Amino acid sequence: MTNFSDEFELLLRSRYPLIYIPTREEERVEVAIAQCAKKQGSRAVYIWDFVDGYQGNPNDAGFGKRNPLQALEFLEKLPASAPAIFILRDFQRFLEDVAISRKLRNLARLLKSVPKNIVIVSPTISIPEDLSEVITVLEFPLPTAAEIKIEVEKLLEATGQAIEGRLLDETVRSCQGLSIERIRRVLAKAIATRGELHPDDAELILEEKRQTIRQTQILDFYPARENISDIGGLDNLKEWLLRRGGAFSDRARQYGLPHPRGLLLVGIQGTGKSLTAKAIAHHWHLPLLRLDVGRLFAGLVGESESRTRQMIQLAEALAPCVLWID
Repeated sequence: MTNFSDEFELLLRSRYPLIYIPTREEERVEVAIAQCAKKQGSRAVYIWDFVDGYQGNPNDAGFGKRNPLQALEFLEKLPASAPAIFILRDFQRFLEDVAISRKLRNLARLLKSVPKNIVIVSPTISIPEDLSEVITVLEFPLPTAAEIKIEVEKLLEATGQAIEGRLLDETVRSCQGLSIERIRRVLAKAIATRGELHPDDAELILEEKRQTIRQTQILDFYPARENISDIGGLDNLKEWLLRRGGAFSDRARQYGLPHPRGLLLVGIQGTGKSLTAKAIAHHWHLPLLRLDVGRLFAGLVGESESRTRQMIQLAEALAPCVLWID
């Protein structure tokens, strides 16, 4: 979260007028923005959505309801010198409208000289060509291990439970790659099932990860059961895999040995490339994600970029893992 907060605060100080944050974690990103606003000298934060209009300020509650153009005009109602952040939920749906596009470009010029910023929060990214020069995209990462640990400890405190450090670390590691909302749901499900967190809850968490990965439509969580001994030939590769597998141990991490970064296998069909990918994941005890390249480039123009961004973010959050690109 620190990198996001630092970058967001820098954009605020630099008076970037329009910031676009593609994320499904609406609640979490709004909390992060509010924390950044507080550090910036208590900037006011206004939140708008199409159904309820502006929220948070009783004097302006409901303003701009079902009227995105009016939502933008609200910025001009406030004193120019009053620092503020305007969060517009799902506003990407209106960016193609000629009036909205023109208004945003006009505001972009105005906001460069005043301490105000527009932040668009959306699960997807869709920026028309005429707005590409005035909008800055800022990635919002999935929860880190430290954030997940805080969330798990909150749940344990709320339920009056205490677990040993090893189980806590395993639970945190299992939850990496999930959003905070999904983590809350799956841990609540685990406690409802057994009355407490248990080492066997890893399977429940794994199923939640499968759900998340399926929804990307380009990644599959692939079960890997193949062994290195199943691969015919490739003796040099097998030796390298056996030696480099030690890079994932605690001792190697303390020493500073880097993880293996990637492996390119080139050959005709039937030479064991896919089998090797599965065997690597099984031997190194890592999750195996299979990327469907055909789906990645299918669909509308711009979707492939959004899908690639989502795929990379998920793979990074699950790391260390094996990303199988065939």
